[in-house]
Amino acid sequence: MNIALWVVQGILGLAFMMAGMMKSFQYEKARASMPWVKEVSKGLVLFIGLSELLGGLGLILPEATGIAPVLTPIAAIGMAVIMLLAAIYHAMRKEYQAIGINIVFLALSVFVAIGRL
Repeated sequence: MNIALWVVQGILGLAFMMAGMMKSFQYEKARASMPWVKEVSKGLVLFIGLSELLGGLGLILPEATGIAPVLTPIAAIGMAVIMLLAAIYHAMRKEYQAIGINIVFLALSVFVAIGRL
């Protein structure tokens, strides 16, 4: 079970860090590749990006270093909340193709949260 949790944490951590880096530091690239970015403020996109970046780090670093490992399931719960809100937002915009990945990441984040608690 520990190996499965590490694999999922690695995948989620890298995916969230990559998405967060693009939204935080490459705004124009995010604006060109994600339609919703054009319709919300730059500040909100930056906030979401930083949240994803820090959440991705939180999924890996506390458990890997042994320093405050209780932060890993907390980060997983936070990322699950972000993915739930993203799925609701995309559903309201009728962007159904984007909801699938949100649901998958939501389920994987819940798996990590439960597994690490």
